[in-house]
Amino acid sequence: MTPITMVEGRRIALSNLDKVLYPETGFTKGEVLHYYATVAAPLLAHIHDRPVSFLRYPDGPDGQLFFTKNPPPGTPAWVKTTPVPRSEDLRAEQVVIADMASLMWAANLVVEFHTPQWPAGAPALADRLIVDLDPGPPATVLECCAAALWLRGRLAADGLDAYVKTSGSKGLHLAVALEPAPSEQVSAYAKALAQETERALPDLVVHRMTKSLRPGKVFVDHSQNAAAKTTAAPYTLRARTLPTVSAPVSWAEVEACRTPSDLVFLADDLPPRLARHGDLFAPLADPGRAGRLP
Repeated sequence: MTPITMVEGRRIALSNLDKVLYPETGFTKGEVLHYYATVAAPLLAHIHDRPVSFLRYPDGPDGQLFFTKNPPPGTPAWVKTTPVPRSEDLRAEQVVIADMASLMWAANLVVEFHTPQWPAGAPALADRLIVDLDPGPPATVLECCAAALWLRGRLAADGLDAYVKTSGSKGLHLAVALEPAPSEQVSAYAKALAQETERALPDLVVHRMTKSLRPGKVFVDHSQNAAAKTTAAPYTLRARTLPTVSAPVSWAEVEACRTPSDLVFLADDLPPRLARHGDLFAPLADPGRAGRLP
């Protein structure tokens, strides 16, 4: 029998709550739902007005993965959607997770949350700049930290405040709140920034995706600023071996990082982190903190 729960007046059917999704730790689907309920306030602050793409992993990270931008089959009528431009589909829509009820409905699908750098209603008008730092083995997040600290200073020189989070995988994401600017313009700035980083740190950084260039270096991926691209949202769980989270961190933690495990955060780590630090990404949701591209 499928349990029914009421969330903010909405009836939501929950399924397979005892199903183990992360065998290495025994983390269950019920714990996934509990995690998302616990971090709902900061998570919703960062995704509430953005079209959401889902990476679904209903049988755990070792099962089949489904990446979908369209509202999944069976999406309730009360879940908000927004029109999004797609060249192949002029009437395309995507889900907007606007409240706790729609968050719990989505969490029951077992998802990673991914969002573009622009809000609903303003496609391709970016209010975020994202730089994804991806280490090529044997490089680790330690090398990403060095690149991130250089980028923080370079962005500050242009009057832009950078905030940092773990990717929930092996790298780091830098995020900057922007006064709205065309995605093409943000992409061009981010590409130039990646190229400049490689020139400044040639032994550490590459700006091209070419696999032969990447071993032992940090790939500064600027491509997620393109209007059609998305990035893992702050506080989303990831479909990895462990229930890792894309977790905001402080610059002090980046500076103090000595081993890769220093910047690995699991679902159970986030409630105490939020109690101690609050939402380290909160300034990104403050319009008064937005910077202007040079």
